[in-house]
Amino acid sequence: MSDFDAIDSLLDAVGPQVGLPPCHVRRELRERARLSKAQVARALGVSPSTLSGWESGRDPAGEIRTKYAYLLDGLNAKLATETETEAAPAAERPVTSGTAATLTSLSSPDPDPGQGEDGDDVELLVAPEPCVLCGRPAGQRVAGFAQHLTPADCRPTTTGAPAAPPAAQPTAPTPKAPPRTTGPARATERSKGPARHAFQEPSGPVDLIREAVQGALAEHRGDVDAATAALVKRAIPDAMRLLDETRKGARYDVIAHPWIPDILKKQTARGADQIWEARPKWTRHELPPGRHQVTALDINGAYLSALKTHLPLGQLEHSTGLAHDRRRSGVHLITPPEWEHEAVLPNPIGQRDEPGPLWVTEPTLRLLLRLSGPKHQLCEPPQIHESYTSGATENLLEKFRIALKDARDTAIEQGDTVTLEYVKAMYAKFVSTMGESNYNRELYRPDWMHLIRSQAFANLWLKALKAHDEGLAVVRAMGTDELHVIGDWRRVFAEGRAVTEVKVKDTYTAGTDAAGHAGEGE
Repeated sequence: MSDFDAIDSLLDAVGPQVGLPPCHVRRELRERARLSKAQVARALGVSPSTLSGWESGRDPAGEIRTKYAYLLDGLNAKLATETETEAAPAAERPVTSGTAATLTSLSSPDPDPGQGEDGDDVELLVAPEPCVLCGRPAGQRVAGFAQHLTPADCRPTTTGAPAAPPAAQPTAPTPKAPPRTTGPARATERSKGPARHAFQEPSGPVDLIREAVQGALAEHRGDVDAATAALVKRAIPDAMRLLDETRKGARYDVIAHPWIPDILKKQTARGADQIWEARPKWTRHELPPGRHQVTALDINGAYLSALKTHLPLGQLEHSTGLAHDRRRSGVHLITPPEWEHEAVLPNPIGQRDEPGPLWVTEPTLRLLLRLSGPKHQLCEPPQIHESYTSGATENLLEKFRIALKDARDTAIEQGDTVTLEYVKAMYAKFVSTMGESNYNRELYRPDWMHLIRSQAFANLWLKALKAHDEGLAVVRAMGTDELHVIGDWRRVFAEGRAVTEVKVKDTYTAGTDAAGHAGEGE
């Protein structure tokens, strides 16, 4: 390309940009069409966070703006056609007196008796016919419908139904298109159904899960194993669709691809980043004297419960030498305190061999600060050196969590193993793939991944503390969901399959007449 060709190309690009509707209209069109941000973003070749920006104040430019405008115009035309199709049958039904009252109150006297509203021709009738609005005899016909032209003449009947036409009089012919004056009447007719907002979908988040399960079972002709395998395979995109559904009307937009500091990036292709999640991997060195029955408890829905944690909303910002701000969340470089209770409780930061400062997440820091407080006084406060944080909320994923929890509870109650495995795969894979994963390109939040995992570890640690405080001997704490104890655990924890309950994973005998070891007898 010559220099002049390049200049001509630039000049061709200069000109008026294609128009776009207001931001709130863009979002309404997408939601009315029941399209998720992820679906639209994929079609346009952008990220969901970019689309969120276009729906909240920013405008695209160049070729992508033209594509976006083309999509919005198409949605608007398609939705308008569907609305007219849905409304047409209502216009052909008799209009009740309540509807007529609503319509006549919106009408105004016709300034020209030779024309109806919007310039429709008025046909004078030789014999009166029932008005389509109130049922009383009318001497005019507008656009093929007999009706009164002024509110004073168009009065509702006392029975609430249109008057029957005289037997000898012909009924009004049905026109190909209803008159414009019946538009408000159609809206009133439709409003008698279940009340909901104009852009609200008839189904909720739990319905998305149920419909997916029913569809998979139908597709595989009731084969439970095949349906479950298919649902588990599509768990990641379905989880993102569910997340998008539960975020409708939310106060905060999810920033799906923010700038990430280097400490949250993998140092090698197969390596890890610099964040320490404080995963418990602890076994008690010595048991109380004697032989003991140890119960291995399984913590239900550990990652599901951990979705309720303080998550940063926006891009992480760096700070140094500042006290902890509970209104923010992120990752922190700390020097952890000494832990002097290893004989009976695991270290809150997990089993770490290297001394010195380390990067921990918000849940780990909050746990250490809690344990150093006046209630527990189990350690000294950690020393915070620097942080990457953003304004945070604990309820960012709450609707998403509740939808999954409700579906899980119902599945357990009904013995529905397909839904149970599907839901488990959705929240487990959602957490595990929001970092650097080729399986989830819609959400890149390694900070969230670390925070949710650490919250699950902190939740298990707090259960160990509760057991210890209630007189149980804690024998082992592993990962997110495994807690081994000696003693009457049922007076401390509720047994069951709900996320607030625990179930027995195993029982074994350990110890000797002298001081024994926890590993014996497993």
